[in-house]
Amino acid sequence: MEDPSCSGLTSIMHLPDDCLFFIFQWLDCTTDRESFGLTCRRWLQIQNLSRRSLQFACSFTHLSLSSLAHPNFNVSPFQLHRLLTRFQHLQSLSLSGCLYLPNSGLTPLQHYGSNLQAIHFDCCFSITDHGVSLAAAACPLLVVVSLYRCHVTDVGLESLANACSGLKQLNLSHCSKISDFGLGALSRGCRQLQAVRISFCSGLTGIGFRGCSSTLAYVEAESCSLEPDGIEAIVSGGGIEYLDVSCINKIIFPVKGPHIEDVFAAIGGGFASSLRILNFRMCRTVRDASILAIAKGCPQLQEWNLALCHEVKISGWMSIGTYCNKLEKLHVNRCRNLCDQGLLALRNGCRQLSVLYMNGCVRLTSTAIELFKFYRGDVNIKEEEVVCIAPSWAFR
Repeated sequence: MEDPSCSGLTSIMHLPDDCLFFIFQWLDCTTDRESFGLTCRRWLQIQNLSRRSLQFACSFTHLSLSSLAHPNFNVSPFQLHRLLTRFQHLQSLSLSGCLYLPNSGLTPLQHYGSNLQAIHFDCCFSITDHGVSLAAAACPLLVVVSLYRCHVTDVGLESLANACSGLKQLNLSHCSKISDFGLGALSRGCRQLQAVRISFCSGLTGIGFRGCSSTLAYVEAESCSLEPDGIEAIVSGGGIEYLDVSCINKIIFPVKGPHIEDVFAAIGGGFASSLRILNFRMCRTVRDASILAIAKGCPQLQEWNLALCHEVKISGWMSIGTYCNKLEKLHVNRCRNLCDQGLLALRNGCRQLSVLYMNGCVRLTSTAIELFKFYRGDVNIKEEEVVCIAPSWAFR
């Protein structure tokens, strides 16, 4: 007599491919998906065709115990070719941490990269402009590209702009060899750009963003050499919602007149009316005039990090209290010139404020702090200092 369990297995084995595809997609456990492919050769083929993302053990795009346990593992061109041949419908490929993968190792993308939408080259130190150009030409559907710490120049950025017009998210942090020329090519060629990281790119002033699309909503430019015209260019599209210009300390000494200015006033010039999150952490030269311009010119501002902004004084705090009517979170950690009168201005204004990050403000008295707590019981005062306040929708 036939075993009923064997009969059930036989019926499953003969299911049509579309049903098997559905079953595979339904499995949410990695172990279950790997076991699926061990059943038989046909099921292995279903598994291979269903694979949409590939990340190696050496990758740290998403940190895991696996990636930390294989710090010296590297992917050879032969291994990458075999895997791309096996998984021909990938939409996301992370080669981050493949320190020695050469440009030639990307050649298989010419045959198997047409469906890729995201590719990560973080710390691929052997990938140069040639490799980026090869990948861009082979993967025209790319919407997410990360070149963190890559040795790419403006040549590679131009290739990317010419081949991948649908690009939406781009990470160029620590790319020391790029300039505003390459950034301009991207701004002109990729009109769907939504998020760009250029932190620690010392060769950028920001003017490459001039004429950027209104879709640009997210820019990280920590520790860059931004100029006033560059900051104006960043917000010129009118769609900016998140801006990180932390650790920028540049002042302008005018030819005429006694007033020293900083580079940030352009943010309040009218193009950043949609700005919701602004990170000024450790911008020690930002002055009250810029604070006033931003407070008045960015009516949608919901979170503002001013930690360690020592030049913000009473008139700056009064501007925030008066004009930042939608501000929900404010960071004032270790601001040397936040005094009792400045805290009073915040207490009397900012009616939507719910969280105040505050510690190490040496000019504040305990009395002023207690009065703030008494009159603004709706505000949660936190002593922690937050470095990153970026929204979660980009670079996940």
